[in-house]
Amino acid sequence: MIPLSTPNLSGRESEYLQECVTSTFVSSVGPYVNQFEDGVSRLAGADFGVATSSGTTGLHVALVGVGVQSGDLVISPSFTFIATANAISHAGAVPWLIDIDAASWTIDPALVRHELETNCKVVQGRTVHIPSGRRVAAMLPVHVLGIPADIGTLCEIAREWKLPIVVDAAAALGATFADRPIADQPVALSVFSFNGNKTITCGGGGCVVGKDDRLMARVRHLTTTARNGPGYDHDEIGFNYRMTNLQAAVGCAQLENFTDYLAAKIRIKHRYDAAFAGSVYLPFPEPEGRTSACWLSGIVLPDPADADALRERMRHSGIEASSFWKPVHLQAPYAAAPRSGMTVCESLWRRIQTLPCSTHLSEADQSKVISCIVDYFALGKKTG
Repeated sequence: MIPLSTPNLSGRESEYLQECVTSTFVSSVGPYVNQFEDGVSRLAGADFGVATSSGTTGLHVALVGVGVQSGDLVISPSFTFIATANAISHAGAVPWLIDIDAASWTIDPALVRHELETNCKVVQGRTVHIPSGRRVAAMLPVHVLGIPADIGTLCEIAREWKLPIVVDAAAALGATFADRPIADQPVALSVFSFNGNKTITCGGGGCVVGKDDRLMARVRHLTTTARNGPGYDHDEIGFNYRMTNLQAAVGCAQLENFTDYLAAKIRIKHRYDAAFAGSVYLPFPEPEGRTSACWLSGIVLPDPADADALRERMRHSGIEASSFWKPVHLQAPYAAAPRSGMTVCESLWRRIQTLPCSTHLSEADQSKVISCIVDYFALGKKTG
């Protein structure tokens, strides 16, 4: 079976893990944690990093860190993995779900602006959602699949409405916006994920990065059970969200090969794009002025039925194939969440087919994937 996206563990992972075991530093304190935080923040273009137990816990603590409270609204796209919305819920808030821009698959800034101007007003320095009476506390855009959202326009809107921006950059390490690293932007915090299927992995884990030293100190404080000093004094309800030294050891070995792994992701995507150029298949977007991290590769099919049929053929040919994320507003826990638009994401999600793109995918295996699709659809016309 040719897998969709598996980790490349060809570096010094075993060596570093053995060092952890030998030193007995296997929990949330150890030199690899500090080294990993420094490495991720540097690659992302930020000044500080706090490693977390997952990307989701990183999002949760980031939202709490910027002041999101129970009952608030947080603006976020519906076209994302459900963990984005779950992090908002963990903070006690409610996601205000917005449709995406068809050209980038990221949250539509024009629709965000329209919704704020139509449904909100500023009352004593707070942005209030008039229909619900809830405070709008933050904006949580997503660099979906490593494709940067329009941070420039979103930041303009956020300044106008006095909203902090926390970015779900789960798969976007290595991406750029306006020729600058993805976290070297005027946002409060960015959060990365290092799950097993990401470009680099810790087996699991996340990292919150930012440039504001006081805000990042608060994030670190919250992730360590809000403990003050060496004693057992805690000044608020915190979280046990720290990454372990074991996880960070794997991450440090992965960081050493990040440049090569990112280049492989980009090369694999572009080879798929070239193979299907001129056909009815659309590539994953790469908007002008933004460089995608190309976490996942794939195609967009003309009809959802084509995607279902193609997946069956791929599995029969020994190629892993699965359906794509269902938008958040179609998920049972968020059926009542406020939303706007949804025409674009509802039209899109069933037609997406992700394709194998592990960083160590061989040219022969990628050729097999391409041939399977070409043979079955004859560049746009199903043959059987």
